[in-house]
This record gives sequence, structure tokens and C-alpha cells, in this order.
Amino acid sequence: MNEALLKNFDPVVQLVLSWSGPVISSLVAILVGLIITMVLRAAVRPWARKLSPQALLVIRKAITYSVTAIVVITILQQFGFKLTALLGAAGIAGIAVGFAAQTSLSNMISGIFLIWEKPFQVGDVIIVAGTKGVVESIDLLSMTLRTLDNLSVRIPNETLVKSELINITKHPVRRFDILFGVSYRSDPDHVMRVLRRVAAENPFVLDEPKPLIAFTGFGESELSFKYGVWHEKDDWIAMRNAILTDLKNTLEDEGIEIPYPHRVIVSSGGRPDVVDD
Repeated sequence: MNEALLKNFDPVVQLVLSWSGPVISSLVAILVGLIITMVLRAAVRPWARKLSPQALLVIRKAITYSVTAIVVITILQQFGFKLTALLGAAGIAGIAVGFAAQTSLSNMISGIFLIWEKPFQVGDVIIVAGTKGVVESIDLLSMTLRTLDNLSVRIPNETLVKSELINITKHPVRRFDILFGVSYRSDPDHVMRVLRRVAAENPFVLDEPKPLIAFTGFGESELSFKYGVWHEKDDWIAMRNAILTDLKNTLEDEGIEIPYPHRVIVSSGGRPDVVDD
């Protein structure tokens, strides 16, 4: 009875024994891969100050992908898969896949150029292909942008290379421009003195560079001015709100009118009615 039972379980035992070696070897390969990945990442840390955040991100992902590929190949070999046959099959399919991989290869090459050129870094606010947002991550094939209304946008690296790209926060200092007009009854010299005072009294406006104050021309119902003030990039929202409020209040206190359009409608009786737009 016992001998018959053992004979029934003999194939199962042999199967377990035959697979125990590859399974153990595979687990060892995974463990070694994890250790190698941690060691390589630790070796990159001393270069963190010399490399840009996106370069570090790409290097770390390249380490992870490379070690993972080696571990997978090792596991396949342990279970008896013949890589030559797989590579042969891949070569036949590669002709068809190659056309589809052209875009990925182009994105990868574009990513290398972006890392070398460094037009932006993680955390910068950029505008590309009509989309404005904060750079969250840079990968080998694409870049992830978080828009100001908290949407996540994936942009291929090839698009970044081909499109016009504006880096808003690359430099520590920015200029905020205001275009406005005042009544023709206003004295331009008086207006410019008021603008200089508003800039000097605003705590977010920098003394250097000097504010841009330009009398730009004559509009249909106004004298046109361009007013540009410099500020730290991190103070943009607070400065914008403060300078616009200060400008409106100060112009009103100084008796300087900001005109708005008027429309005169002549009724059939010949009596004009003035309508404000």
C-alpha cells in the first residue's frame, strides 16, 4: 500500500526536485540584482551635486532597467529557455516591430539631447506646445508636466525638441508687465512719477533692475503706458496681486483717470444716449 502510494507521488517529487534548482537560482538572481541596483545607485550619489535632477533620474532608471534585463535573462536560462531561439524569433518579428519602434527611438535620442542641453529641470515652470505647468519627471521617452490646475500631461521628448519651449522659472528674477492707459487730461510726467513711487513702495518689487516705465503712444481714448516691475520668481502671485491693487488705488488717489470705452447711440428722435461698455 505504501509502495503504491509512493509510486503515485513519484512524478510529483521528481517535478519538485527538477524545478527546485532553477527556482532557488532565480531567487538568488533576484536578490543579487536588488543588491547590485542599490550599490550602483549609492555609487551615483556623490555625483548628485554635479548632475542635474533629470540626469540623475535617467541614470537611476537606466540602472534599474539594465539590471532587470540581466536578471530576466538569467532566470530564463535557469528554466531552460534557449535565448538563441528567442532571439531568432525576435529577429523575424523585429522587421515589423522596427517601424513601430522608430518613434520610441526618436524620443530616446531626443531625451539624451535634452539631458545634455539642460533647457529645464525638475521643478521648473515651462510652456511647451501650448501647455503650461511644472516639470514633475523626465524619462527616457517622455516628460511629465503638472499643469497649474493639477492635471498630469505626458509630452514625448521628440515634441520637446521640435517645439518652442519657454522656461518661466529658469532665472531667479522675472519681470511682470502691465499695459494700461490713462485719460488724455493726465500729465504723462505725473503718471510716470506715480509709477516710480508705486514700484518703490511695493515690498515685492526689486530695486535692481530698475522698473520699466514707458509712454508707448496715443490710443483712441487714452495715453498708453507699459509698466514692467522686476521680482523674485517665487513671489510672482503675491507681487502681481499687490502691484495691481497698489497701482489702481494710487492712480485714483492722484486723480488720474483710467478711461473705459463709451458708445454714443443716436435715437430716431435725434437725441443721443451715452452707453457705457
